[in-house]
Amino acid sequence: MNPSAVLTIARLTLREASRRRLLIAVVVLTLVLVGMSAWGFQRITSLPCANGEPCSPLEQKTLAAVLVTLITFMYSFVFAVGAVFVAAPVISDEADSGVLLAVLPRPIRRSDIVIGKWLGVAVLIGGYAAATAGAEFLAVRALVGYTPPHPLAAIAFLVGEAVVMLTLTLLFSTRLAPMTGGIIALVLFGLAWIGGIAHGIGEAFGSEVVRNAGLATKFVLPANGLWEGALYSVQPALVAQTTSAAELAANPFVATAPPSEAYLAWVAVWVLGILALAIFSFQRRDL
Repeated sequence: MNPSAVLTIARLTLREASRRRLLIAVVVLTLVLVGMSAWGFQRITSLPCANGEPCSPLEQKTLAAVLVTLITFMYSFVFAVGAVFVAAPVISDEADSGVLLAVLPRPIRRSDIVIGKWLGVAVLIGGYAAATAGAEFLAVRALVGYTPPHPLAAIAFLVGEAVVMLTLTLLFSTRLAPMTGGIIALVLFGLAWIGGIAHGIGEAFGSEVVRNAGLATKFVLPANGLWEGALYSVQPALVAQTTSAAELAANPFVATAPPSEAYLAWVAVWVLGILALAIFSFQRRDL
């Protein structure tokens, strides 16, 4: 691997992405979304509760905690889907248009191109996810005085989920058209989400078959496992203390525990393995 070539390709990937109108539209829509959610949180302070009286600070923070969980769920989809849309054309478009034919004769390996593209998109998506989620948490703290239990961990898990999806989509981009690869990645993302729900249902009803099937999806595509880490990080500890074990397992918006260190190590191995497979696939593609 040539570090200089990798960084150059990553920089060019960031520059190319910044020129797309899609990126501008996403930034504008995100600002609107954060502004609207901030307005909604500000309205919590004036909502009537019992007997028409204003909600107490504790009640306001309880409502804020519920809304933060729902907004985190929404952002997990936004970041994952955004990663798919950005990564889907990053290699296939340039391969089909012949741009890479002008680059490859130079002393640049195909592995440098794949790693450079991956790094550029990862910085773009990771920075966007961290900035957006961070702005949301800061807005909630300023308006309601509520901060999730582990905001930095939640942001890290959301970024990790996006990186998982962009790595998988980059693999598809080495062989498939952008629309085809993107659709397949999104379908697999949805199946992983359903698998997480199935795992919880299996836990709640004591079905080993359903439980193990759902658990397998967390290892085959660890996006949902990282989402559960983000969920656990924004979830108040009181939720787990006041809910039965069966209800906790069956509720897709409740996480009973953060991902283990062994699972996080598996996620890192998975990302590196899929990236290596993407390099292998691109090296054997005819241009």
